[in-house]
Amino acid sequence: MVLFTLLLSMILVTVSYFYISYKIRYQFWKKRNVPYLQPIFPIGNMLDSFKQKHFAYTSQEFYNQLKHHGDYAGVFFFKKPVLIVLTPEFAKTVLVKDFQYFVDRGVYFNKKDDPLSANLFFIEGDEWRHLRNKISPAFTSGKIKVMFRTMLDIADNLVGHFCNLSSNLDQSIEIREYLARYTTDVIGSIGFGLECNSITDPNSEFRRMGKKMFNFSQLKNFKIFLGMLMRKQARALRMVFNDDETTNFVLQIVQETIKHRRQNNIKRNDFMQLMINLYQEETEEVTEHSLTLEEIAAQSFVFFFAGFETSSTTMTYALHELAVNPDIQDKLRNEINDGFDKNGGELTYDSVMAMTYLDQVINETLRKYPPVASLHRMVTKDYKLPNGSIITQGNFLFIPTYAFHHDPENFPNPNRFDPNRFSDENKAGRHPFAYLPFGEGPRICVGLRFGLIQTKVGLAMLLRHFKFGICNKTNVTLKIDNIHMLYVPLGEVWLNMERIT
Repeated sequence: MVLFTLLLSMILVTVSYFYISYKIRYQFWKKRNVPYLQPIFPIGNMLDSFKQKHFAYTSQEFYNQLKHHGDYAGVFFFKKPVLIVLTPEFAKTVLVKDFQYFVDRGVYFNKKDDPLSANLFFIEGDEWRHLRNKISPAFTSGKIKVMFRTMLDIADNLVGHFCNLSSNLDQSIEIREYLARYTTDVIGSIGFGLECNSITDPNSEFRRMGKKMFNFSQLKNFKIFLGMLMRKQARALRMVFNDDETTNFVLQIVQETIKHRRQNNIKRNDFMQLMINLYQEETEEVTEHSLTLEEIAAQSFVFFFAGFETSSTTMTYALHELAVNPDIQDKLRNEINDGFDKNGGELTYDSVMAMTYLDQVINETLRKYPPVASLHRMVTKDYKLPNGSIITQGNFLFIPTYAFHHDPENFPNPNRFDPNRFSDENKAGRHPFAYLPFGEGPRICVGLRFGLIQTKVGLAMLLRHFKFGICNKTNVTLKIDNIHMLYVPLGEVWLNMERIT
């Protein structure tokens, strides 16, 4: 009985301690005179995280409740105070004007135990700056133009495969999987120098690993979230995101590619070649301008991770919207056909870049369905808010991209698909930071040109040869995968495809 009483007392003391510490922490925004949502012990404002609700919608609810309070407001992720940016102008301040205070994304990475996590997207501080300078030359307009031929060949393979699927000129097709195979082959060729052939072979190793990398679960999401909130503890526990199979797969491919090209004096104008040019073996002197095998593997991994899923998802959403809106599809096809006709029936880099309506369609797709629904930053040194209060180093903030894109004040009737929102006239009348599909400022997506051009090539080739419409399997309103970290459709996306002879 005495032991039971002692144990009960210890439990009560522990619970009381945590309750009081949380209550004190929940005064964080009040003390700084920052408007905030009232938190609930012990989850703060994260009740929706237990409802399997995508964070795009959670952040949109925060935004809608707080947007009339000014440029920013506060919420709590469990015990952690987090600032939410509420206006495009303050987003510009965070991402550009005061970037020096918000250099890092605050995403957990573990260079020692999970080498693939030490990539350009995750790493921080001076290490990020040095790596960005090394990687950026791979994504200049000149380099992308050289890669164009490879993208075009793979898109042509996709068209040919569709033509050979059936003798019927009119059929239903699950489009999402095929677009993922197209971008897998593009990334495999340009990022790793390999012919993946996943368009014709859905069981290719690259396609299998791509599915594995993007197989998100509640446990994996919790680890990512926990890693952000408790970085030191996560590193002490040696927490990793990538399993041994994924890590070994990427390391082995990179190692074999480097060895093959060096031994056979092979040079290609691709992303992998830039990495090889910077590679220093362990037996060689490593300088500040060089990369190790693990660093090359990490950059190749994030190039694959970021380039294949986001582009294939954008293409999926675009074709779905064009199927639902045939008038927009016809207008876009006319522009595409004009581009082909002006170049003797061929698609060229310059003709793609001149397709303004194609650009508008893709921009509107990214507005309505931004793959990255919120931008996260960590305060890297104490920052004085406009009201004079201080946010201390190590705290977080986020910009609710999805909410910006669906605010009627920024984009009237936001649920309607309207590419004319991105005409020169309409863009001039809108704050440029109301639209942030790739981020902005020094930490803007380094591969955005690459992602856009592979998306444009794929769409142009498909719409040149096929008409897309809805069928009896089509969900006109697509459901969203609430567990996935990116803003992607749930399950299959079926469309009717009619060959243009």
